[in-house]
Amino acid sequence: MQVQHYHDASAFDALRAEWNNLVFASSSNEVFLTIQWQEAWWQHLGEGELWVTAVRDPAGVLLAVFPCHVLKSDGRRFLRFIGCVEVTDYLDLITAQGHEEALLPLFVESLLGPAAPAWDKVELCNIPQASATLRLLPELARSAGLAVEVRQRDVCPVIPLPASWEAYMTMLDKKQRHEIRRKLRRAQSEAVLEWYIVGPEHDFDRELEIFLELHRKSRPDKHAFMTPRTEAFFRAMARALFDAGWLQLSHLVLDGRHEASMLSFDYDNAVLLYNSGFDPEGHPYLSPGSVLISLCIQHAIELGRREFDFLRGDEEYKYRFGARDTYVYQIEMERH
Repeated sequence: MQVQHYHDASAFDALRAEWNNLVFASSSNEVFLTIQWQEAWWQHLGEGELWVTAVRDPAGVLLAVFPCHVLKSDGRRFLRFIGCVEVTDYLDLITAQGHEEALLPLFVESLLGPAAPAWDKVELCNIPQASATLRLLPELARSAGLAVEVRQRDVCPVIPLPASWEAYMTMLDKKQRHEIRRKLRRAQSEAVLEWYIVGPEHDFDRELEIFLELHRKSRPDKHAFMTPRTEAFFRAMARALFDAGWLQLSHLVLDGRHEASMLSFDYDNAVLLYNSGFDPEGHPYLSPGSVLISLCIQHAIELGRREFDFLRGDEEYKYRFGARDTYVYQIEMERH
């Protein structure tokens, strides 16, 4: 195996032509691991020392990318995934599917080798429950003499989607089924309801501005969350993913007024609801946020998507739509 380490953003240019093809062929094919997401996060939210490792076979074929950085905090140096922690829901070491048992030992060797940056603790966050990394890495690290702890980091409620809207309705309990139908009927009867997904025919920058405005209006904590750095990341990430065909930006319009917006990803046959906003001064009694979620679930079913993923967080509204918990984990490693 050929192993090469990058310590600055030149890694993205060097690996750009191959990075996403590896993600698509990996066992953790997540939108958050694409080069569009990783590069935007590093450019706008990244701090510390970048450390990206590329592994190739003897013929030069890219088999793995280990996208990490080292951040100093409270006098200690933490080695983490690019994207860790708050704005990125699923992260992993990127390895060609079927080759994990040969590739993951190279990550441990690199951590302990001379090419690694100095680190005091490794914190690999938001690893999906089905990840080969979660299954294999802890024991590999323990065998190399590291102290390892694995803990559940968060829940990610997901709806497995059936073939039709009516079949989805039967998955819900009677009360929730009634509530969804009632809210849809009421919004359609008491206001002129329009909804749309932003496409190439729209002015994307203007449509994204609508989302950002509604996001800030929604709640004080969302307004505080959208700092200038976070907004710059959102703009860069959204544009890059829109150009790649993976961004699903949807708006609900009631009586000519934009009242709810959802920024989602349509990726790998799933729709992932990433963030949302609504106007509390519009028609809150018509539940525009819930109505837009219902319409987007219905659209995902019509597209034949396999699941609707609410991503991290156990907010109660997700379960009203029939979501079931999946989990993400954190692997922590230290020297004895």
